[in-house]
Amino acid sequence: MATFVDRAVLHVAAGDGGHGCSSVRREKFKPLGGPDGADGGHGGDVILVVRSNTTTLLDYHYHPHQKATSGKQGAGSMRTGAAGADVIVPVPNGTVVYDADGHQLADLIGEGATYIAARGGRGGLGNASLASVKRKAPGFALLGEPGQSRDLVLELKSVADVALVGFPSAGKSSLIAALSAARPKIADYPFTTLVPNLGVVEAGGVTFTVADVPGLIPGASQGKGLGLEFLRHVERCAVLVHVLDCATLEPGRDPLTDLDVLEQELSLYKDDVAQLTQRPRLVVLNKIDVPEARELADLVQPELEARGLEVFALSAATREGLQPLLYAMAKVVAADRAAKPVEQAARIVLRPRAVDDLGFTVTPDDEGFRVRGDKPERWVLQTDFGNDEAVGYLADRLARLGVEKALAEAGAEPGTTVSIGDVAFEWQPTDLEVFASGLRGQDVRLAQVDRTNADERRLQKDLRRAERMGLDKKALTQALEAEARKHGAE
Repeated sequence: MATFVDRAVLHVAAGDGGHGCSSVRREKFKPLGGPDGADGGHGGDVILVVRSNTTTLLDYHYHPHQKATSGKQGAGSMRTGAAGADVIVPVPNGTVVYDADGHQLADLIGEGATYIAARGGRGGLGNASLASVKRKAPGFALLGEPGQSRDLVLELKSVADVALVGFPSAGKSSLIAALSAARPKIADYPFTTLVPNLGVVEAGGVTFTVADVPGLIPGASQGKGLGLEFLRHVERCAVLVHVLDCATLEPGRDPLTDLDVLEQELSLYKDDVAQLTQRPRLVVLNKIDVPEARELADLVQPELEARGLEVFALSAATREGLQPLLYAMAKVVAADRAAKPVEQAARIVLRPRAVDDLGFTVTPDDEGFRVRGDKPERWVLQTDFGNDEAVGYLADRLARLGVEKALAEAGAEPGTTVSIGDVAFEWQPTDLEVFASGLRGQDVRLAQVDRTNADERRLQKDLRRAERMGLDKKALTQALEAEARKHGAE
């Protein structure tokens, strides 16, 4: 059974936003006291977080679906809906996130690094939040937005300073076991190493990590063997250490030929990655505890040094010659760290929208016209098309944004099919008089109550004035009521 997975496809789905509530406050002797519908809760996010105690993507190989909870619907009496709970997805240090098309979205390095893989939908506004001077009591609320849903590819790239590269059974696992406290599986057959191994080494006051990956063989760039699959784990390394087997009994194998093959396979790895052959390199002639291997190492070492390579003859089994290699690796790692620029605090870059950018586009299509833009598409998702007031509110918002003007300039005629998101409708220009009055989206019942209350206040004001002037209040009351009935009949 697999115990290490460095690549996984993750299906993430954030929570939907809760719907807003349309409610009217009811009190004794005041049945229509104004809107009190609250907003819906926001949906939960799916968040990737680097955790040091997570070393593999195995969990997401077996459980690839991660879904956050949705927000609750708002209620009357200004009771806001509860927000959905976020889902925290722990990932190993060095996880790279790609979308389904292969575009890199995030490179998570360092404990606590986070990336919002799927953002939860915003909760819909209740009718209390939609009330304004012109729209005192909306008889509708906005729907919650759906949460983001998408497929992501996670790849683990080990964060190591030194990478051990070589043929199978060259002694890489024995070397990392001799250099550090790592205890990889070691055996005398090819492809013993099936997963990358990491070890921590300290030398010359420098602490660094060493990675051992499965062995490379000729044709690895075409997918042969296991090494190419795991070469992503050496992409971040500062130095490559070629481990050459001086005691191999395979025909056609010798340290010089092995080095040429390794260099060739590394040069063919990924066009979009900086050439691995351009990294600082050290060469290890391993297994000199075997007499024939020691003789071969002495024979080829001058030729390797003539190529400009730093060569170390050693035995991982007896630990002979390890100290010079340790200090050489520490020296290269320290130089690489010193050459890197000092990390500065993250800067926020503000890019103002262009003056002529309306935030949407109107383009003709086979059915008529299509409107694309973040705001129009989001507003359509928030609209309850079973409520005429909500539809009128949407029409007002689109007209205010300039969509109707853009449609007219594009040549749209009344009755033309217009598509926004998944909704298609026959466009009818907004009645400018109704739009200017702000009456659309107004609860008619409360409007009647407002007029009645206004008449009552006007009557009381006239009676107080008549009392100050010494007029007959009873006669004046009858006259005012008759006048009101006359206007009502008209």
